[in-house]
Amino acid sequence: MKVRIFIIILLSACFSVAGAQQQVRAGLIAFYNLENLFDTIDTQGVLDEEFTPEGPNKWTGSRYLEKLDNMALVISRIGEDDGWSGGPAVLGVSEIENRSVLEDLAAHPLLKESNYQVVHYDSPDRRGVDVALMYRPRFFRVTASASPSLDLINEEGEPVYTRDQLVVSGIFDGEPMHFIVGHWPSRSGGELTSRPRRIAAAELSRRMVDSLLAIDGDAKVFVMGDFNDDPVDESLRNHLRASGKPDRLKEGELFNTMFPLFRKGIGSLYYRDGVNLFDQIVITPSLLGGDYSSYRFLHARVFNSSFLVQKDGQYKGYPLRSFVGTVWQGGYSDHFPVYVIIVRNNAAAS
Repeated sequence: MKVRIFIIILLSACFSVAGAQQQVRAGLIAFYNLENLFDTIDTQGVLDEEFTPEGPNKWTGSRYLEKLDNMALVISRIGEDDGWSGGPAVLGVSEIENRSVLEDLAAHPLLKESNYQVVHYDSPDRRGVDVALMYRPRFFRVTASASPSLDLINEEGEPVYTRDQLVVSGIFDGEPMHFIVGHWPSRSGGELTSRPRRIAAAELSRRMVDSLLAIDGDAKVFVMGDFNDDPVDESLRNHLRASGKPDRLKEGELFNTMFPLFRKGIGSLYYRDGVNLFDQIVITPSLLGGDYSSYRFLHARVFNSSFLVQKDGQYKGYPLRSFVGTVWQGGYSDHFPVYVIIVRNNAAAS
């Protein structure tokens, strides 16, 4: 309890008027799988018919608006236990159909004052779902972005169309930072059969990290997303090279901020009574450094506040989602958001 009170006091100082030399600044970086944030329009060439008024989900305008209400509520409350308000400074998202749904979300009354801006590219995914980055200009200014494709082929040598990854570079409160957002291929068809696709996704993310580190060996990089694998799985451990031991990183390893939570049995989603932590944020070692004047990692959380949790029935304790099958639940997402807090001393600001 004393530690929690201390953290809230520490982060509350971020929003006070600049004063003493020792004042601490903080930022909140988050990722959230929005679980099928689709518009109601049947887009030609996209398999989105289930999210139309005539489709099996009966995806009407009123349901779309309710979904926006729910997503905006969650985003506005991420980090509230840490004294944060207004939504994350930077938020990676997945399972969104297009840019317009994010613009609708950013314009929601609960988020409008935060002035969220959007970085988004259309990907070749058959269902039309993409990843994107939302950010508050008060904290972050974009200088460059790209959307490298994940090129996959099936056993017949035919292309497999999946989500691209997103890399965004910019200035976070005076410091260069980079954000890589991914939604790696699902476990559809079985974990073992689909594993090579997630390994390929991990290798693409790793190449992007290595490219940024080749330019600046101290680059501050966040790799975030729904990886459809847990921190202990081969894609994360051996191919992204994400370790759970920040004080014992080997040369070239990254730190998986969610690994300690996974060891404690904390998950971001539940499937067949199993706990998974597919939603993760991985960072470069420069964010662990003891540099007094530079942003550094403080802690990681799964935002699993009670209002996001199913209270009864077969799925008691699971995330309260929008649909179960085609039955409208009016909930939020089948994933909990995850986030990290980064801090630095104001002496760094000039």
